[in-house]
Amino acid sequence: MNPLLGAEQAVLGSVLLDPGQLSHLAWLAPDHFYRPVHQALFAALRKLHNDGHPALAAEETAPLSWVTDAFDEASLHVRGLTTVYAHTLISACPRPAHAPVYGRMVLEGAIHRSVTAHAIRLHQAARADALQGEVEGALHYADVLTEVLSDLAQRWGTEPRPVAPATPPANAPAAPPPVRADHVAGDERFLLAVLAEQSWAMGEVVGWLRPGDFADPAHAQLYRCLGALHHRGEPIDGITLLWEAQRRGLLADGTLSSDQITAICDGVGPGSAEWLGELVIRSSVTRTAATSARAIRALAENEAMAPGRLINRALHALGPLDEVRTRWQMANGRPAPTPTAAIPSPNGPPPAQVHAALARSAPRPASPLSARPSPAPTPAAARPTSRGHS
Repeated sequence: MNPLLGAEQAVLGSVLLDPGQLSHLAWLAPDHFYRPVHQALFAALRKLHNDGHPALAAEETAPLSWVTDAFDEASLHVRGLTTVYAHTLISACPRPAHAPVYGRMVLEGAIHRSVTAHAIRLHQAARADALQGEVEGALHYADVLTEVLSDLAQRWGTEPRPVAPATPPANAPAAPPPVRADHVAGDERFLLAVLAEQSWAMGEVVGWLRPGDFADPAHAQLYRCLGALHHRGEPIDGITLLWEAQRRGLLADGTLSSDQITAICDGVGPGSAEWLGELVIRSSVTRTAATSARAIRALAENEAMAPGRLINRALHALGPLDEVRTRWQMANGRPAPTPTAAIPSPNGPPPAQVHAALARSAPRPASPLSARPSPAPTPAAARPTSRGHS
């Protein structure tokens, strides 16, 4: 049996057997279930619980009306559901008291699916923006993904914070060919030619344009040479640029050739370095968004990765996009947005976050009695939660 399917059935079976288990699953939502029939049934059980169904007052086994009313309510929203399926759900639940653990498994699957879906949307928006010469779609879906990661972190009971992987992933997805590569490369060559021709032009872009914004590695190195000459206050022309490239070993290792530099520096017409630089950094925004989306999707499709680690590494993968977005806004004269960091409560984490974290924590076995005196026991609610599943 698929582990996720078994977990979803076990959650529903435990609630059908013991309606009181719903009070331990406040952090679990119907859309966290993968199967639509399970979503409808859990929503129906939640509705009956909120409406104060008489089964909640039962001290022992739940009455048959709890099961039939739940299936009748769920049947209003999904087809093909009959009470016969209740036997399957109940038999799939080994122990009703383990409902929070089964619910945690359901939430873990939902986190992976949700992050994957939003990463795909971000990648599609970035590719569409690259074709249309825009950035708004990619930046919007990046904000949506950030909000989703923060919400999932709270539900999982962990603190959302960017965490870099200890080692680069061995199976990192290869970057696809850049969209409109000829057009982007032409903009970059034109910009470099203007910067080499106009001695004052570097001052217009050096504050927000970086070598990493160039799609062509050779263009990035040439821009780095121009930046070095500008930083030292030395004159910029075809000869000094060629000399700087030689000093950096770019001619010897084949990164650049003298013919490339000569072709860029010769025959340039008038142009605006600021406007061309905006074209280059705009392309960098969509390219970085696509790269971040591919990295996050690869993380989310790794079923062995714990949700807490997935969320934090996904936030780290969005970091380069946040950085280039800030410089894009500088280039357009827009103020950079102030990050809305969560303000810690003076009374500790939010109750929902504590509840989710406690649901993920295994109860500690009682220590055997010993002759030595021991300190007073710590209440379970005050103990630090286990991070083994983060």
